[in-house]
Amino acid sequence: MSSNHELFQHASERLPGGVNSPVRAFKSVGGEPFFTARAEGAYLWDVEGKRYLDYVGSWGPMIAGHNHPMVRAAVERAIGNGLSFGTPCAAEVTMAEAITRLMPSIEMLRMVNSGTEATMAAVRLARGATHRDIVVKFEGGYHGVGDSFLVKAGSGALTFGVPSSPGVPKALADLTLTLPYNDADAARVLFAERGDRIACVIVEPIAGNMNCIPPHAGFLEALRELCSAHGAILIFDEVMTGFRVAPGGAQQLYGITPDLTTLGKIIGGGMPVGAYGGRRDLMQQIAPAGPIYQAGTLSGNPVAMAAGLAMLELVSAPGFHAPLEQRTAMLCAGLEQAASAAGVAFTTNHVPGMFGLFFSVGPVRSYAQATACDVAAFRCFFHAMLERGVYLAPSAFEAGFISAAHGENEIETTLQAARESFRIVAKAAA
Repeated sequence: MSSNHELFQHASERLPGGVNSPVRAFKSVGGEPFFTARAEGAYLWDVEGKRYLDYVGSWGPMIAGHNHPMVRAAVERAIGNGLSFGTPCAAEVTMAEAITRLMPSIEMLRMVNSGTEATMAAVRLARGATHRDIVVKFEGGYHGVGDSFLVKAGSGALTFGVPSSPGVPKALADLTLTLPYNDADAARVLFAERGDRIACVIVEPIAGNMNCIPPHAGFLEALRELCSAHGAILIFDEVMTGFRVAPGGAQQLYGITPDLTTLGKIIGGGMPVGAYGGRRDLMQQIAPAGPIYQAGTLSGNPVAMAAGLAMLELVSAPGFHAPLEQRTAMLCAGLEQAASAAGVAFTTNHVPGMFGLFFSVGPVRSYAQATACDVAAFRCFFHAMLERGVYLAPSAFEAGFISAAHGENEIETTLQAARESFRIVAKAAA
């Protein structure tokens, strides 16, 4: 059996950077990634047999824990009937009914194969429906790798210090306007100047790709009011927050109704799935019902639908989110106490099942504050935790995730590792 190092060397000969998604490469934290052999509950095991307590959760979808028996059984049943049909299947209809029941703002939806595909299609729909071109996004917001979004992007692009990507035409980038997240006044100024040309505002209602930053009171409300007043489409990118922070996503948590919503992660139960949906009058403009074209050969894949439906059944059960919220709060409070005891400047943000770690004094509520945090301290902390069997996202600009499989024992194990790791950070900084 190959070691992690041997696999990474082989991978680097055939895959750019040795990985199939940039942040996996550990480039921002240094070192080499481990290669996972299996996963169960709150844990991963690498090819060398080492176990890790996982706070990445496949970047969000594993809210019930890895390899949940109910999800696995649903997949096994679906596989028995075939892997892909290329025709409509009943599970697609059941999925649509489940999503629209949990998120009433979604009256109709279209299944796709990734969050990126969902956001690209939603923006195309907004432009087609409004006959306008300008897209407004927020600094550090990440909505996938579509050309329109790689302007001051977060996530992997922010990790590598590249706010926009070569290969994005300037003419297209000029049609994307970027505002500071959590700055309602800046949005008001922009709409006063150019509101009649803005097709849509796309926003992560809880930013998760410049780490975890919740919205200020009134911020999302202001975006809703501005879009309504100026005839623009408000798109909530809930690929990350959908069904994680509440049964009906961030829009339920904050009581805001977007025009369109993009989804992914949890609705796939670990399989590659996305969706976009919203007001009926908008969605009926999508082909073949209307003139705005979007298609996907594998969209509504029967195996992916089975996994997602099983996961939605789990997360929509009464009482699912309350312990998730409690354990997230317990983890963050414990981490702040451990950092304070070690004399390390550190703070956290959290919402149910989702958290952010910042090596900084005081609250972090913006892109500018997130990027001003001590990245070197995070690198040191990341590797100290990894050595102690705790896997955090390998970037100072990625949110962390807790699953229902993270019990009090897992939280205490994490905090014990953190106490030791913060002391190492303090010693390195001395």
